[in-house]
Amino acid sequence: MTATRRGILAVVTILVLLALGLGVGVVVGDALGIRTEPAVQMQPAAATAAEVAAAVPPPEFTTVDAPDTERMRVALEELTDAVDAASAREGEASLTVTLLPTLIAESEAADGYTVAGDGRGLRIQATSETGAVRAVYDLASQVRAGLPVEDLVGTHEASRLLLRMTDLGAVGVTPDPAAWEAGDDYSHASKAFADVIVPEAPYIDEAALAEAYDDFDVFLRHSLANGFNAVAFPGFVEFVTFDGAPGGPVYPDGDDHRDKASALLAAFAPFWDRADELGVKVFLRTDMLALTTALEEHLVERFGSLDTENPQFWDVYTAGLDELYAAAPALDGVLVRIGEAGPVYDVEGWDYYSALEVTTVDAVRAMLEAFSAQAEASDREVIFRTWSVGVGAVGDMHTNSASYEAVLGGIDSPALIVSTKYTLGDFYTWLPLNDTLEQGTQRRIVEFQSRREFENFGAFPNDLGREYQYALQTLLEADDRVEGVWVWTQDGGPWRAGPMTLYLKAGFWQLYELNTQVAASLARDPDADVTAVTAAWAREWFSDDPSTVAAIVDAMSVSRDAIAQGMYIEPFAAQRVFAIGLEPPPMMWIFEWDILTGDSAVLDVLYAIVRDSGGDPEAAIEAAIADGEQAVAAVELMRETLTATDAATWRGPEMREAFLDTLDYELDTLRLLAAYRAMILHQGQWHDTLAPGARAAWDADRAAFERLAAEHVETYEGDIDHPAFNLTAAQLGVERAERDAAMAWLARVLLVLAAAWVVIGMLAARTRLVAKPGAAAARATWLSSTRPWRARESTLGMLELDRWLLLIVPAALLIATRAVQTSFLSWTHLAVIIGAWAVFALVLRLFVWNRSPWPVIAAVGGVVVLRCIVTLFALSFTGPGGYWFAFWTDPVLRTLYITVAFALFAWVFVAAGWALAAQMRPRRATGFVLAAVGAGLLVPSVVVGLVGLESALTLWNDELGLLPWGLARILGITTYLEIPDATPWAAAGFGLALVVGGTLLALPGRRRAASVAS
Repeated sequence: MTATRRGILAVVTILVLLALGLGVGVVVGDALGIRTEPAVQMQPAAATAAEVAAAVPPPEFTTVDAPDTERMRVALEELTDAVDAASAREGEASLTVTLLPTLIAESEAADGYTVAGDGRGLRIQATSETGAVRAVYDLASQVRAGLPVEDLVGTHEASRLLLRMTDLGAVGVTPDPAAWEAGDDYSHASKAFADVIVPEAPYIDEAALAEAYDDFDVFLRHSLANGFNAVAFPGFVEFVTFDGAPGGPVYPDGDDHRDKASALLAAFAPFWDRADELGVKVFLRTDMLALTTALEEHLVERFGSLDTENPQFWDVYTAGLDELYAAAPALDGVLVRIGEAGPVYDVEGWDYYSALEVTTVDAVRAMLEAFSAQAEASDREVIFRTWSVGVGAVGDMHTNSASYEAVLGGIDSPALIVSTKYTLGDFYTWLPLNDTLEQGTQRRIVEFQSRREFENFGAFPNDLGREYQYALQTLLEADDRVEGVWVWTQDGGPWRAGPMTLYLKAGFWQLYELNTQVAASLARDPDADVTAVTAAWAREWFSDDPSTVAAIVDAMSVSRDAIAQGMYIEPFAAQRVFAIGLEPPPMMWIFEWDILTGDSAVLDVLYAIVRDSGGDPEAAIEAAIADGEQAVAAVELMRETLTATDAATWRGPEMREAFLDTLDYELDTLRLLAAYRAMILHQGQWHDTLAPGARAAWDADRAAFERLAAEHVETYEGDIDHPAFNLTAAQLGVERAERDAAMAWLARVLLVLAAAWVVIGMLAARTRLVAKPGAAAARATWLSSTRPWRARESTLGMLELDRWLLLIVPAALLIATRAVQTSFLSWTHLAVIIGAWAVFALVLRLFVWNRSPWPVIAAVGGVVVLRCIVTLFALSFTGPGGYWFAFWTDPVLRTLYITVAFALFAWVFVAAGWALAAQMRPRRATGFVLAAVGAGLLVPSVVVGLVGLESALTLWNDELGLLPWGLARILGITTYLEIPDATPWAAAGFGLALVVGGTLLALPGRRRAASVAS
């Protein structure tokens, strides 16, 4: 082949490789899918000033004439407790409660009533016991709010929403400070009744069961007083023997699951009976699939797999429901979630677990049709949650109207209720109202969360009343099928990674009780005065004094602004952001739930969105920084307002202290966050603009953050009421950022040296440089990397020093470049990369064997130098931080870099084969290179497979800081990104195939072998 033809072929090859690199760049960009779109924000009404009058002492109800039922008895006890808790009482009064007959069939859930009389004698009339009982609870609430009891005189319409459900609160959960102290238990399992259920027969600790029953009774009474009438109780398969399941028995002889189920059913049926006795519905709350080992084996044996799309598959579960309802008639139905499951919800050592298997439209529809039919036949109800995480229609039916219709369209059972969070996503601020609640033909309920998990688990004042009101009013106007609410008083997120606030039991739970009470009030009357509800809450728990109550209401009125601006960065949070096929939440800089993140992916994209949120990038950045300072000012105002109150007017010094302590905690935290916000935005600005002033601002912010971080940890570490934020990821990010400038200078030095090596190689043949030590080596690497067919001739007659430089210079440059690229912090990354290259080189050397290795070393080394130059150039501006900043935020630069880098990477192997082809047949040269590439892929893949992909990615990410540090600790990188666990083994298999194929290709041909034999 002539030199011209070789040159043309080389150019064509390079163009093909560049085209492939461009394709890879486009694919990477599509896979990242980073984009934003405006989000339509909720528009709650503005806060109104509280008009708080002096508390009116209630009368003693000395004469009471009411129906003799348990529901009424408990309601009257609540009224007595409210009167006894009042700071003063005035006069006596009578109370008469009458149930009126009615000719019109009316739902027992309807709770309308009429009150007549005055402050000395009240007469309640209702057409249902529910209405009569509700009137007594309202009378108790009036007393606790310090309002005149006669204000209730008149007609009270039935509640707008008749189903008002809560979670189970903290019933059965032990307040164990040791379990909360570390703050790193991200399990979502409540471990409710862990003291009740024991592993061996008789499986129940009777003393603990009695305590839990009393716990449950207290919770029911409190919830009824707040206005709720249903409860979600965890469990399902734990109570079922599945003796009547098709193809049974599920549990073979000797399996203790049957005895456990009987024991647990006997233990907890009285709980459900008690709820029924008090007029509270009970729905068993379960994930699907809910499994035991034996149940899973039974299902797989019958259906060949967990075939959730098969309608007959669900007959096993409906048979379990039939069994359960027959044994426990007090149960009203089942509440099903399919979107989250797995180890994070399971209890270690307990063979009841969940699996994420209902992931297709057909599977969901098969499940719902089976469950709905069973509910209709048994006169029960099934509540289906649209909360789901994943790909496709099932994955986003919670937020996508088209997906909702695809999954649920046409399923119109009267026994089916669909439950959906009111936000378009999880319970975050800045998310739009969930418009999927405005569609469908099913009955609907709306989910609210009192103890906001993502806003420090309710540890900060956080009055959600106006937002709840806007949501309910808007949804009820749009969809008349909304008939209830589900309010989470305690649940959501990890139980032991935040403050040890357990509803009604431990910590400052009264703070988020406001959201529970306002949600119930709005469910009954969406037009209720939320300021008045807040004042009633303040009077019930904190003070009778009008000025103190008004101060608390005023402080709470700005609490949302402090949360919305202090814990979120508005220009980012107010957008819908999409990445990697998912929609990240608006609070990514604080990664679930208390981890201040330090990864480049989140922080760089966040900066870019902030920068582009206004006309002037610098002004937009400074405005976002100012928002954090304003949040601090809001908390300072709240604290000043409450500090000014008279301590003697509070119900007790402990309540005032708790409120001020939580404000101190919030103030400390928001100051820390404000400093961090300024630091990360100025860091992004430096990478973006290269402005020295931005770097100086970052340095000042860093010093402030590190000082505040040290103070925060010193003050709050180990405090179970006010736990310190997890700053590990943020501090790792600071450590990397501190090295950026130094790494940029190192990259520049290496870039100059690498460029000098290439220039020497280019000029050596035409100048006297060729006689200098090393010049021949430089010339050989240049020639071999650009014209690999000349590799052999370029290395002939070399001195020993030059030959070694052919190897040492590229190897040293590769190691140095990778070390700089990782800021000398990722030895894992370095070991994998260098290890793969070493295996490639070793295998290639073994194949070459008795032939000179220097031509291929020159070719490979020369391209490696060129590849390093590209990387060093990208690193030379603002170091590794700037390198990744461009990758995440600049699609053009990212695609250009990937195009060139990929082309050079592929050219390494083309050049290696071409160089070898001068010493042997092209077929064998190609085989040698393929086998070496396969070995270079095989060995690291096997190592990663043995270590575990999740462990390997976690270690790698911890050192590089590309994705959120908390991702591995909470969700798992492979789970979140849906990377199969078998990926390294698949890569190893591909590498092995290359080794085998390359080796076969490298075998001597028959003609060659015959000539050798002759």
